[in-house]
Amino acid sequence: MMLVQKPGMLTSVQDLGRHGHRQLGICPGGALDVLALTLANRLVGNADGAAGLEMTMGGCEIRFETATRIALAGDGFGARLDGMPLWPCWSVPVEAGQTLTLAGANAAGVKKAGLRSWLAVAGGIDVPPVLDSRSTDLKAGFGGHQGRALRKGDRLALGATALDATRLARRPFGLRGPDWGPEESDGSIALRVLPGPEFEQFTAASHTQLWSERWRITAQSNRMGSRLAGTELKRKRSVDMLSSGVIPGTIQVPPSGQPIILMGDAQTTGGYPRIGVVIRADLWKLAQAPLDGRLRLVQVDMAEALEAWAEQQRYLAQVAQGLAAAGWTRPA
Repeated sequence: MMLVQKPGMLTSVQDLGRHGHRQLGICPGGALDVLALTLANRLVGNADGAAGLEMTMGGCEIRFETATRIALAGDGFGARLDGMPLWPCWSVPVEAGQTLTLAGANAAGVKKAGLRSWLAVAGGIDVPPVLDSRSTDLKAGFGGHQGRALRKGDRLALGATALDATRLARRPFGLRGPDWGPEESDGSIALRVLPGPEFEQFTAASHTQLWSERWRITAQSNRMGSRLAGTELKRKRSVDMLSSGVIPGTIQVPPSGQPIILMGDAQTTGGYPRIGVVIRADLWKLAQAPLDGRLRLVQVDMAEALEAWAEQQRYLAQVAQGLAAAGWTRPA
């Protein structure tokens, strides 16, 4: 059992998403950084899809009422377990009564590298599945813990773990987190993008601007989408369009000309032109992009997008092999 003593700005139960229900207008949701939750789960012996906690901008305090094992991934926000530092991508045993604390994003002395953290606990968070997922749909108000973000005083049950007592109490160990993808010397985050279905509806100047601008992430961003600010993107002419399918990563351009990159909780259809789509392998970067941070969109083709995804899967395969070699085999 876990007790939420401080929920932070936005903390919710999430797994890998609620897939296969788009025809009902139900978004996939789930962890915005699938890579982070997958790594954290593997580090505590869980299946990749076990439910964990997604914590935005830190500020959380969680007390463990039973002995277990935990791992953080994503930004650590100066995490401490009873005052001892807890680094991202480290697996550590927890005794009953210990407290995990994440400092707020603006706390003194906290080196901020991202926007969100994911906490995995051995056995996963045991909440009732809804439509084959334990993820919280914050818009529709179902799934997760009572269909909402966590509050002070909430108690969360833990599922049965596949770890025996020896492995549950094993000394801490960790792995190196992901470091692939374009790196920007000016501090901006590069996202690789495929041109979208309505790309050619935009002017040549807007095409140039799309790839050259350092887009600012505004405070209006949330789990539905990252709203960007920069030079207005313009279409060659105003044309009404029927609502069409959209997915996480779709870049829509509303009449304001300021792009919106859709995320996990976005709607399933949209009526704004789709100028591009962030490749699947880079969605984790978008989930970690801080408010008021800068993005650079990099045009790639399908072959490059597929290779980027294959590279990410090779990394995960190496992680699995390393954990197995160390006697830390996760469930099949």
